[in-house]
Parts: sequence; structure tokens; C-alpha cells
Amino acid sequence: MDVQKIGAFLKELRKQNNLTQEQLGEKVGVTNKTVSRWETGKYMPPIECLKLLSDIYQISINEILIGEKLNEEDYKGAAEDNIVYTLEEIEAKEKKFENTMFIIMGITSLLTITSMFLLPEGSGLTAVEKAKEILVVIFIWVIALISNTLSIITILR
Repeated sequence: MDVQKIGAFLKELRKQNNLTQEQLGEKVGVTNKTVSRWETGKYMPPIECLKLLSDIYQISINEILIGEKLNEEDYKGAAEDNIVYTLEEIEAKEKKFENTMFIIMGITSLLTITSMFLLPEGSGLTAVEKAKEILVVIFIWVIALISNTLSIITILR
């Protein structure tokens, strides 16, 4: 998806409809700066705005995402390209999220194991101190278990 091309196309459509960035922003519910960012290719309009722009300009979202008006023959191919691109983007984000969750799991596990070695040795401790030490260890393990379980559940969804 060529964000620069999309931005230039949005600018062209706005001018064809004799709208200023401020007027279009009011219709879509954003600021003129946001419209400017779309038109310069710095940002993509969110899906809600794409729907509104599609209605305002009487073109399809597919045409906006391609950055040009399409004839019927090109429309189907462009739709396929947009779907593939979108699915690839979703897959890449999911993979990145999964990797982040695995890193979090690794860090919490390492912190848990490290904390075990940092606790003072049990000799010379009173019964109350030993009980506190055991509670701290149990607490750390429970936190790690909860964190890792949530990470695994999130990944498996």
C-alpha cells in the first residue's frame, strides 16, 4: 500500500469536491491538521474515516486504498491485493505480539529464579523470618505463574 499515493489521491479528491482541509475535517470529524497528515502520506485514515471519505467522494474504500479510481476489471484485482496486504499486516502484528509475550514470559521467569538466589540463607533466621521468606518466594512464584499464564492465553487466542 503506497501511503504517499493514497495521500495524493485524497488531496485530489478533496480539491475536485471544492473542499478545504478544514471543511473536510468537519465532515469527517477530525482536524484540518489530520487531513493534512493524510494528504502528505504521514498517516493513513482509520477505517471509520475511510468509510466516511468513501461516502463523501462516492468511491469505494478499495479505490482509496489503491490511490486511484478503478474500472471494473481492475477493481477485483485491487481488492485481492488489498485483502492480501491487510492479512499480511495482521499476521506480522500478531507475530510481533507473540514474540513480545515470549520475552515477557522469559523475563518474569528469570526474575523469579534470580529472586530465589537473592534471598538470605535460612540459617540463623527465626521462625517468623523463615515464614516471611517462604511467603515472599510463594508470592513471587504466583506472580510469575499468573503473568506467564496470561501471556500463554493471550498468545493462544
